[in-house]
Amino acid sequence: ASSRSQPCSMSFPQHSQQLKRAAWLAPAPCRWNSGLPMNIGVLFVPQQEAWVVERMGKFHRILEPGLNFLIPLLDRIRYVQSLKEIVINVPEQSAVTLDNVTLQIDGVLYLRVMDPYKASYGVEDPEYAVTQLAQTTMRSELGKLSLDRVFRERESLNASIVDAINQASDCWGIRCLRYEIKDIHVPPRVKESMQMQVEAERRKRATVLESEGTRESAINVAEGQKQAQILASEAEKAEQINKAAGEANAMLVKARAKAEAIQLLAAALAQQHGNAAASLSVAEQYVNAFSKIAKDSNTVLLPANTGDVTNMVAQALGIYTTLTKPQAVKTQDEMPPAREDSHSSATEVLKAEQGSSS
Repeated sequence: ASSRSQPCSMSFPQHSQQLKRAAWLAPAPCRWNSGLPMNIGVLFVPQQEAWVVERMGKFHRILEPGLNFLIPLLDRIRYVQSLKEIVINVPEQSAVTLDNVTLQIDGVLYLRVMDPYKASYGVEDPEYAVTQLAQTTMRSELGKLSLDRVFRERESLNASIVDAINQASDCWGIRCLRYEIKDIHVPPRVKESMQMQVEAERRKRATVLESEGTRESAINVAEGQKQAQILASEAEKAEQINKAAGEANAMLVKARAKAEAIQLLAAALAQQHGNAAASLSVAEQYVNAFSKIAKDSNTVLLPANTGDVTNMVAQALGIYTTLTKPQAVKTQDEMPPAREDSHSSATEVLKAEQGSSS
């Protein structure tokens, strides 16, 4: 009776701790069949399975797929190993990253039995051993990374866990093909902070893009103004060049026309009665100049002998004679009669003008 009452005397906290310890140390769900095959002498092994046979408690051989014969009572089928690829769910666990963020993470493990003998005698429960190794390796690898690198380097994290499992499971006859992280649960407050960080990053990117657009627009406007100024200056330069060329051509044409006029005038003066005609032209221009003085302004300055037309014409002819005196001296020997005629004609012209004026 006392022995029956002892379990009842255990306190509730101790009992809960034992339950937790038992749940933690409990093996993973076994993948074995409901029962081992019985030795009836003639056995048929299915494909992709390996049956481990013991004779009188000692390992005897591994049965291959197909027809096999055993000795009843002496031989016993101790283990049945599946050679197919095995998928194991790694339970969710908590892990702390390098920046002290607690994550809840789980995964999927893909295994295959490579050596049925080591898988049977190398470890008591190979699946449970590999699962625990995957969990511990996952915690250690996550402790080396920060939160941001956990999401970026997911593939490298899976590869590191596979390498660590294969190094330890080589003596168990099991090979880990791949490991995949299914879900990563972040604490709510950390998740909110990450969301705020993402929004801030997007706002920053939008601001940067807007500023780059404004800069490109200003650069394009400046380039356009620069090209417009260059084209305007080139147009003005071409206009000035064309204008200068036109003025130069006009001046050349005028100079040529004037030269031709002077040549014609000189030729006309060299003819007979040329000096008389020149004297008459000078007298007409002198009179016309005085007739236009009063039209330009109200103030007019006149010489004292304005009314004496004969004296004015004589002064003009004197000026013309003074200017043409070197030419007259030069041509005196060549044409002596022409000069007398010119003087007489000039005198006649003056007398005629004095009679018309009177």
